Amino acid sequence: MLLPATIKFLKDLKKNNDKSWFDAHRPQYEAAKKNFEQFIQAVIDKQGKQDSSIKELTAKSCMFRINRDVRFSKNKSPYKTNFGASINRGGKRSIYAGYYFHCEPGESFVGGGLWMPMPPETKKIRQEIDYCFDEFKKIINNKKFKGIYGDLYQGEDVALTRVPQGFEKDNPAGEFLKLKSWLAMQSIKDSELTSEGLVKKTVAAFEALQPLLAFLNRALDE
Repeated sequence: MLLPATIKFLKDLKKNNDKSWFDAHRPQYEAAKKNFEQFIQAVIDKQGKQDSSIKELTAKSCMFRINRDVRFSKNKSPYKTNFGASINRGGKRSIYAGYYFHCEPGESFVGGGLWMPMPPETKKIRQEIDYCFDEFKKIINNKKFKGIYGDLYQGEDVALTRVPQGFEKDNPAGEFLKLKSWLAMQSIKDSELTSEGLVKKTVAAFEALQPLLAFLNRALDE
């Protein structure tokens, strides 16, 4: 579970996103960061028993820095207002699909998948979905997957308006071939963040996601 103090720090940071406040509250940040790291490690240890591709990972290697890169952004706030961890085969910067946990009061979620792969990897994923659409449908229509995620995320920010070139316009898999990212997400309430069942809930979400990750990563290996 995450501690109330961890959630409070993130809420306070959102109201006071500047270096002087952050420096004055660095002990609170370090404690919150450590708490999140312990939570992520507990999740890795449990899910790693079922997914050998992540069992050697450490939470520290999966967590993102809280400092924002403001060089090309209009938003010059120096810090992120969340803790995030990408638990991927090969590390958080790898090309492979993986698990993700996002802790941000009011906007927390658990899930994962593959975010905006490069064109060669995108082509491989689309070909795999086209060739093995029956298998893909079984994965995303699985009762456990549907119960937790409902469906893949299909927002305008991750989808083309038309079926990509090289595939028939009426391809049965068209709605999934149009995707540029293949993601599944489940929202988490603030009250759940500090509940004793958070690790169990997160691992259950990762278990339901694992077959999809295996499908996506198989495509990338081919």
